[in-house]
Amino acid sequence: MVFEGTSHRDRVRRMSGTDLHLPNLIISRFRGIRDLSIERLGRVTLIAGKNGVGKTTVLDAVRIYAARGQLAVLASTLSMREEFARVAADDDEEALAPDWEALFYGRRALPQDPIVISPTGSPEWLRIAATSFNEAETSRWGPFLPEQFLAEDARMLRVTFAGREQATPFYASRTPSLHGAMVTEAKSELPPGMRSVSLGPNVLRNAEIARLWDKVALTHLENRVVEALRLVYDNTIERAAVVGDESKTRFGRRAMVRMAGQERPVPLRRLGDGAVRLFGVALALANSQGGFLLIDEAENGIHYSLQRDFWRMVLLTAQANNVQVFATTHSWDCMAGFAQAAVDAEDVEGALVRLERDGENMRAVEYSERQLQVAAEQGIEVR
Repeated sequence: MVFEGTSHRDRVRRMSGTDLHLPNLIISRFRGIRDLSIERLGRVTLIAGKNGVGKTTVLDAVRIYAARGQLAVLASTLSMREEFARVAADDDEEALAPDWEALFYGRRALPQDPIVISPTGSPEWLRIAATSFNEAETSRWGPFLPEQFLAEDARMLRVTFAGREQATPFYASRTPSLHGAMVTEAKSELPPGMRSVSLGPNVLRNAEIARLWDKVALTHLENRVVEALRLVYDNTIERAAVVGDESKTRFGRRAMVRMAGQERPVPLRRLGDGAVRLFGVALALANSQGGFLLIDEAENGIHYSLQRDFWRMVLLTAQANNVQVFATTHSWDCMAGFAQAAVDAEDVEGALVRLERDGENMRAVEYSERQLQVAAEQGIEVR
């Protein structure tokens, strides 16, 4: 659906009733991405491309942007990717700590090459730089740091968002026994982050389902979870709940659903991994209201025949909950289902972006909804 003479931001506002958190995106010098610009994002953006092209790195970048670069999320991102470095512990034994240089392109934390994650034309830029100590920082941190650190390896991890900054010292790699260690006593001056929920490629475990359910139980969002499931299963699912007591059964808490025409509820897992995946996505959409939902390998667990209904559910629920969704895939069935659903949900803007790489150069090929419709109808590969 195209509105002539209007910007992408204005078009999104008219279609969804609100601005997107990220109408577009610039990523520079972050992990394996030297420079990437995506000019048009949607309420739901599906990112396609070959394995290793950088799809998951884009999700990591959005997650860090949502958190405004808070230290805990930077560390969590490295932990998820098992990016650790060996450091000297208090007892002279070695321990593992986050490898902070792994955040930077080429694993080189250089002052002249900061990480930038931002929408264009916005003051809300996130910048992460590795810089030298200034005089005041040397006076403040010097008494707490080893002499060789100040002599050779001084670095400040300087995070700036919308003009507010936090700077924290860390060790560079020239002293392997100290590499990666970080002093964390500094109080954050960064603004609070936005809601952000991440789903990996695997089906959620019962404990994860229970944690997400507890945050929406007995609220209006509980009803939205069930409504989201009905978009795929019609009206066969009447109610859903997470029941049980972890201390009294080895199965722990589990999701149960009441099906139309059946007297007793049944375990959600009886309906298969696809149902569990759908339930997890619906819960995540409820938990990320007003923020971001990031789904890695979105097609996993969803039968090809359900892809269109699945994406219709995601598009409509994302709009209802004011969530901006970023998802990755390398499945043609997933992209075809997304294209069909994006055309069906004409009041919600969906965007498909294919990432391509030529050596260090990376570009985003963006597809309009009309192009998606033609691709879906004619079976044109857009991977």
